[in-house]
Amino acid sequence: MRLDKWLWAARFYKTRSLAQQAIEAGRVRLGGERVKPSREVRPGDLLAIRVQELEWEVSVRRLSERRGPAAEARALYEESAQSRQRRETLLAERKLMVEPARALQRRPTKRDRHSLERLRRGS
Repeated sequence: MRLDKWLWAARFYKTRSLAQQAIEAGRVRLGGERVKPSREVRPGDLLAIRVQELEWEVSVRRLSERRGPAAEARALYEESAQSRQRRETLLAERKLMVEPARALQRRPTKRDRHSLERLRRGS
């Protein structure tokens, strides 16, 4: 089975073309080496997959020609314990960082705008 098709079926990428682009950009490695999207993948192969800032180290367990539900997709691979730990740590750290825009509840009102203008003028 083609690597790009397997990544799509395993739900790492939403479309095959996104999977192909990621492989060509070097974000997917098979056995530590860069490969082409048409590379055949077999059960037992070790893949390093990077999606945005998240990284997976997985071992291919099964092949599937179709993209099924998420539960079926998770059955296609087995993630290493270190990879899972790193990913969970990164996600926990991201939750702790508060985005500045989250403090804004609504758009400023006319009253808010006038008070900001007074602050800028210094009066």
